[in-house]
Amino acid sequence: MEIFKFKRDLDFLKLRLPAAILSLLLVSASIGILVVKGLNWGLDFTGGTLIEVNFAKPADLEQVRGELAKGGFGEPAVQFFGTSRDVLIRMPPQEGAKAANLGDHIVASIKAGNGEEVTLKRIEFVGPSVGDELVEQGGLAVFVALLCILLYVSVRFEWKLALGSVVALAHDVTITLGFFSLLGIEFDLTVLAAVLTVIGYSLNDTIVVFDRIRENFRKMRKGTPEEITNNALTATLSRTIMTSATTLFVVIAIFAVGGPVIHAFAAALLMGITVGTYSSIYVASAVALKLGLSKEDLMPPQVEKEGADLDPLP
Repeated sequence: MEIFKFKRDLDFLKLRLPAAILSLLLVSASIGILVVKGLNWGLDFTGGTLIEVNFAKPADLEQVRGELAKGGFGEPAVQFFGTSRDVLIRMPPQEGAKAANLGDHIVASIKAGNGEEVTLKRIEFVGPSVGDELVEQGGLAVFVALLCILLYVSVRFEWKLALGSVVALAHDVTITLGFFSLLGIEFDLTVLAAVLTVIGYSLNDTIVVFDRIRENFRKMRKGTPEEITNNALTATLSRTIMTSATTLFVVIAIFAVGGPVIHAFAAALLMGITVGTYSSIYVASAVALKLGLSKEDLMPPQVEKEGADLDPLP
């Protein structure tokens, strides 16, 4: 059931030129920021140390972070690990005297702040070679995802729509990465998972629009490609608004109360869903129309009946 009903079609494509300029500016700025600043790679990619400590009483994570900062350990990732008394600390690579006996230095810094009994349970080192491998595999995962999407949409719809969907997805990923680079938010495997989630979410929204576009091209006898596409966008707008709104409510709740450990994941989803909703309307469809999408591209192939080409009997 549609929540929002419109008496006439909204002229979305009237704004496709300003939207194209905005998208080009955002993508260009994102690429520039990525080139200049790069991403703030997390421990999963750079290597470092995982340290698990046990507290005699439930730990205060904010206090632990504060004591580690006072001890000169920067801003390590600190989170509960199973129980409120077990804490996992993810340290970036250390240099100098702190690199030696790092676990003992961490425990000493925490004890100096609260005086509670703290026990070192385990310490693991992640080498840079593992980090380099994850960077390569993460980038490969995104590339393969886009390639598979291109093939899938080409088979299900038409290559012009397929190229439009891939351009929209690349648009979403680039702007999301530029957002992370601009703010210096740590990019780890959870954020990579969020980026892949954004790809799936944006594709799902785009496929719904494309399905209506194909249906309209086949059943609407009159109208230009722009008018037919506007009709499809208007018809799916109710679904797009409700899906995006309900998803954003959940993501905002995760960002607000989920704690600092999941902030980066939620921030990636917030940015990706917002940009993905916009690109489904103004990027994917606009690119397909720019490539010359027409009714002939989406009409089902005519199947000749057996014997139809035979001359009739006299």
